[in-house]
Amino acid sequence: MEMRTVKRPRRYVSRHWLLLASPLFRHSASRDAYVLRGVGNELGPVLRVDRRHQRAAFQVVEFERRRTAHVA
Repeated sequence: MEMRTVKRPRRYVSRHWLLLASPLFRHSASRDAYVLRGVGNELGPVLRVDRRHQRAAFQVVEFERRRTAHVA
């Protein structure tokens, strides 16, 4: 079996799209991502849950909280 030298890029999708696509995808623990059922070890997209927006929104709220705390 030939080893792949370039990893397939991870595509970040929201949680509700993964829920809708769950009949077609399975979770791969080694990749911590979702791959196509049946052929996902070699072909197809690699999907991850998009958590980036949640973290960025939290940082904005935290920044605003700190900024107003120093004014008082």
